[in-house]
Amino acid sequence: MTQQLAVAPTPSRPATTPGTAAPRTPSPATASLGTAGLVTVLLGAFLPMLDFFIVNVALPTIDKDLAAGPAVLELVAAGYGIAFAVLLVLGGRLGDIFGRRRLFVVGAATFALTSLACGLAPDAWSLVAARAAQGASAALLIPQVLGTITAATEGARRGRALSVYGAVGGIAVVIGQVLGGMLVAADVFGTGWRSVFLLNVPFALLAVVMAVRFVPESRAQQAARVDVPGTVLLTATLLALLIPLMEGRAAGWPLWSWVLLGLFPVLAAAFAVVERRAEQRGDTPLVPPSLLRIPEMRRGLGIALPYFAGFGGFMFVIAVALQQGLKLGPVAAGWALVPMAVGYFTASLAGPRLIGRWGSRVLSAGAVVQAAGLTTLAVTVLASGAHFSPLRMAPGVALAGIGQGLIGTPLFRVVLAKVPAARAGVGSGVLATGQQSSLALGVATLGSLYLALSPSLGMDRALALCLGIQLLGSFTIFYLTTRLPRSIG
Repeated sequence: MTQQLAVAPTPSRPATTPGTAAPRTPSPATASLGTAGLVTVLLGAFLPMLDFFIVNVALPTIDKDLAAGPAVLELVAAGYGIAFAVLLVLGGRLGDIFGRRRLFVVGAATFALTSLACGLAPDAWSLVAARAAQGASAALLIPQVLGTITAATEGARRGRALSVYGAVGGIAVVIGQVLGGMLVAADVFGTGWRSVFLLNVPFALLAVVMAVRFVPESRAQQAARVDVPGTVLLTATLLALLIPLMEGRAAGWPLWSWVLLGLFPVLAAAFAVVERRAEQRGDTPLVPPSLLRIPEMRRGLGIALPYFAGFGGFMFVIAVALQQGLKLGPVAAGWALVPMAVGYFTASLAGPRLIGRWGSRVLSAGAVVQAAGLTTLAVTVLASGAHFSPLRMAPGVALAGIGQGLIGTPLFRVVLAKVPAARAGVGSGVLATGQQSSLALGVATLGSLYLALSPSLGMDRALALCLGIQLLGSFTIFYLTTRLPRSIG
């Protein structure tokens, strides 16, 4: 008999205005999520998360084969994340309307097709376009994972499922570095860097087949229309911030880059006004302000920004530093991060038990351990100089991995613990948008800073400076986690 990961079908709440109680009514459409169903949705989550970072180790080879250049390489790495981020909330809303399993299947199928397009890209700009399309397909897929878990589980079982989701995400990030290096070096059938994308195709198709069989259908009981003005404004806001940060340095900071940065706060304010007015009219906006008034959601998103931005920037910078700075091959560069993978995996396994006993203090401890790891790594880099090596960096990256695992594993529980089942899709979409936006922001800021400073300061000092900035993010995470309630749902 298949072990069920959830109790009886989760009650769903109709949309309500802020401050009113939502009557609990049974939702006949939502069944429990069994073990096979959880494995299926986690596979669907693993592939897009893996793909954000698996490309990092392949960047120097892509640059060599396609004559991409630094600016285009940043677009290859972060362009995926931009498309992913700007469409995630819309993906969650579409799942609420048309059914989360249906959108999961569509997302997984299109992810397979766009991964194939990346693997067959004839030039650098074709690869950038295919990566953007791949990010858009991931935006259909990921919200359905969190939405299904939130709608088809509850209580302690929902918390455990979200903890596993958090662990899968972090492990996928680090495994991507190792696996990417191995695939590029193996040059399977002469595919070289293309194999890091082609690998997705069979597994994405497997997720399609398994979803049809094992994943229960769920949707919002009162489906809302797509918020077109909100979607357009959110997309414009994120693009106005991320595009100039990635491309401005390489282009010499032309006028258009400053114009876009100047438009960013204006567009962000306009988005907030449009969403607030839509909710006041009784419509369902893309990002309901009342959802952000849930303390766990608001504080969790505040932690997610420095956590994921630091993580995304670190992974990009370390991949470039190891290969272009230390002249390591892709396999050696990937294996240099194995201590981080081991540390993250160990912390992720212990995380649920630690959270049950210590609650939100686990996140605070994770911030301290991550800070210790970053400090150790920065000191090692500065002390070693030209003799910096993967062996010497092992203690620092291992500590950083442990700390990141202690933060990342419970973070999704913090954000989604109090989100009503009827808002599971939009809640998961908001969280995933924050995650992907922060990852892309980390690449755009820390990545651009490292590429700008390494020619003049040298690889070691530029890397140490980036680690110092990430260390400030650890202090911010520690402060915010101390303001969380100790008990995590």
